[in-house]
Amino acid sequence: MAIPILAGEKTAGERFPGADNTYTCEAMMSDTRALQAATSHFLGQNFAKAFDIQYQDREGNLQHCWTSSWGMSTRTIGAVIMVHSDDDGLIIPPRIAPVKAVILPISKDESVASNEILPKAKELSAKLDKELGGMFTKVDIDFHMRPGDRFFNHLQKGVPLRLELGEKDLQAGTVRLVRRDTGEKIDVKAENVISSVKKILDDIQENLFTRAKNFREENTRDAKSYDELKEIIEKHGGFVRAYFAGTPEDEVKIREDTGATPRCILPGDNRGKCFMTGKDGARLTIFAKAY
Repeated sequence: MAIPILAGEKTAGERFPGADNTYTCEAMMSDTRALQAATSHFLGQNFAKAFDIQYQDREGNLQHCWTSSWGMSTRTIGAVIMVHSDDDGLIIPPRIAPVKAVILPISKDESVASNEILPKAKELSAKLDKELGGMFTKVDIDFHMRPGDRFFNHLQKGVPLRLELGEKDLQAGTVRLVRRDTGEKIDVKAENVISSVKKILDDIQENLFTRAKNFREENTRDAKSYDELKEIIEKHGGFVRAYFAGTPEDEVKIREDTGATPRCILPGDNRGKCFMTGKDGARLTIFAKAY
């Protein structure tokens, strides 16, 4: 999905009710809000005792089960849309795109497009599918539409790569490749199309991840006091790193004052003074407004 995440543990106030521990993956959306992308809960024996779920151990004695719960829901579809898309529509990372590349035979003469260019496009599509290991390409045969409309149709759908094959391209032995993420147009020789497509798809995947990670880092700030945290949330939004050792009641106050919540406690032994209570040994925690 090319979405960078911060993995960590939930605070007591954000923990799943009844769980001993809740662990989370937090991602930043393009409006700087946080989204809980996935969670896992260590439930201990709490629910097993409540519902009398037991197993027989090696000695033949009945024991209450130790259980866990794991969740990664359809909200991740929303995450892909909110992290990568732009004003023109979807941008789908190549590794999860159902159509990784679309091939457009183009000609002012529909008969030329259908009879001369289309067979070449289908041949190229078959070769690409074989190389990509699945039915990952599509040939556009909407010849009744203007080229610009056909281009924009696939752009809106987020297809990572567009291959344009026109009469001049056919004569010159080239194919034009157009990236969805940057809009860059690249003319390559027909014999190099397969290798070029594979390389560009990898580049798009990496670029989307790097772009999202850089955006998150640019919108992550540090707070050493409560006033500083409130100011950052109000003026900038995004993620705020701060040492925190507060109670669930403190978390409620933060949410009421700022609209932000502690998204996750970052892993590691990095400790400091709590920005709210002044306690030593506080753990580094991410705060943000969230969906």
